[in-house]
Order: sequence, then C-alpha cells, then structure tokens
Amino acid sequence: MKRIILVFSLLLFSAALYGQNLRVAVAANLQDVIKVLAKDFKEKTGIEVEPIIGSSGNLATQIKNGAPFDVFLSADITFPETLFNEGFSNKAPVVYAYGSLVIVSTQDIGFENWERLLLSPRVNKIAIANPQIAPYGKAAEEALTKKGIWTDVQPKIVQGESIAQVSTYITTGVAEVGFTTQSLIKDSEGKTKLYWKLIDPKNYRAIKQGMVIIKASKNIAEAEKFYQYILSAGAKKILKEYGYGV
Repeated sequence: MKRIILVFSLLLFSAALYGQNLRVAVAANLQDVIKVLAKDFKEKTGIEVEPIIGSSGNLATQIKNGAPFDVFLSADITFPETLFNEGFSNKAPVVYAYGSLVIVSTQDIGFENWERLLLSPRVNKIAIANPQIAPYGKAAEEALTKKGIWTDVQPKIVQGESIAQVSTYITTGVAEVGFTTQSLIKDSEGKTKLYWKLIDPKNYRAIKQGMVIIKASKNIAEAEKFYQYILSAGAKKILKEYGYGV
C-alpha cells in the first residue's frame, strides 16, 4: 500500500512539474534567440519553456485547430490579432519587438545596388519565405515590388516554408542570395561568413512582432509570467542583441 501511495505521489509530482512547462509557439525567425530567452526565463522563474518553431501562419492555424500552446510569439501582429478577434485569446496582442529585413549571401558579391544585382546573371537563385504564411517573406515581396522588380525575379525565386528554411538555403549555398531576418547575422557568428545589407525599412511595412496568451492554455499563471518577462528590460536587451527593435 505504501508503495502504491509513493508511486501515486511521484506521478502527481511529475504532473506538477509538467504543468510548469510552457509550450510556446515561436515564429521561425526567433529559433535561436528563443533558446537564450528560455534559458534566462528559467533561471529567473524555474519554469521550463518548450518552443515549437514554425512559420507564423502555420502556427496560427495549429492554434485554431486546438494545438495545446500556451503563448504565441508571432513574426507579425496580424496573426495574433486574428486569433484575438476570433476568440482564441482573452487579451489583445502586444508588440514585443520590431523585425529588420536583410539581404544576405555567403559570397562577397556587393549589395550597393542590390536590386540591379538580383536582375544580373550573377544571381540565379533568390531565397524568400512564403509571403502567405511568413511575415518576413511578405516584407521581402513588398521590398521587391517597391523596387519594381518582383515580376522580373520570379524565375529566380526559391521559396521556403519559413524564414528558418530560407536561412538554411542561404548558409548552405542553395541560393546565392536571400531575404531574411537580421538575427541570422548574430546566429551565424563564428559559424558561417556572411555578407549582408539592411533593407531600407521604407521599402516594406514595419514588421511588428506580436504576442498573445492562448485562452485554452492550462498554464495561464505561468504563461502570464512569460508574457511579462518578454516585455521586461532583460528580454528586450537580449532581443536587441539579435538585431530586433524594442
């Protein structure tokens, strides 16, 4: 009998620990910085964060279909706003960071006049994320359209499902150039030599990255702590180090 009680107590203890684990749906542009944020958050609260990485659009769809996420860190504000408007969150989304779009290559091919470069024979493949589900892909489409070359470069476009896939295309040389998040530059320090240029923010709509707590969360108290942490000075300092505006 004592053994049964002990086993049951251990199960309850394990369940309590599991309840402390936060499942956070994380936009792919945050795939490396979230590790740093999660580690810092755990040191401060003891709460473990389990990030689920994907494109913002796909993650939003999963939430609508009942995926057991507690918090959603999107690469834009539109997907979180839609979730709030459709009743999947009790609290309106908040902007936790502003993203920066960059054009990147592993080759020193010169980005002084990047739009002309993309039209030249020197570039055969241009990687961007799917504009329908990835906000950074949408920003790239807007920048190329603003420059008047979106239609012209279509034959060269290699599309990734998320910004993480695009970054892989760039660093492995699948595409000579690509449009991605500035945080890739920080992520690649000491790994891959990258040449890059910041795209003038006037060429695309501001990338407002939004966050919401999911109403169906079973860990609302812990989710609220993480929500407040992401808005804290400590988290903002980390985000800033990875190229985000805060």
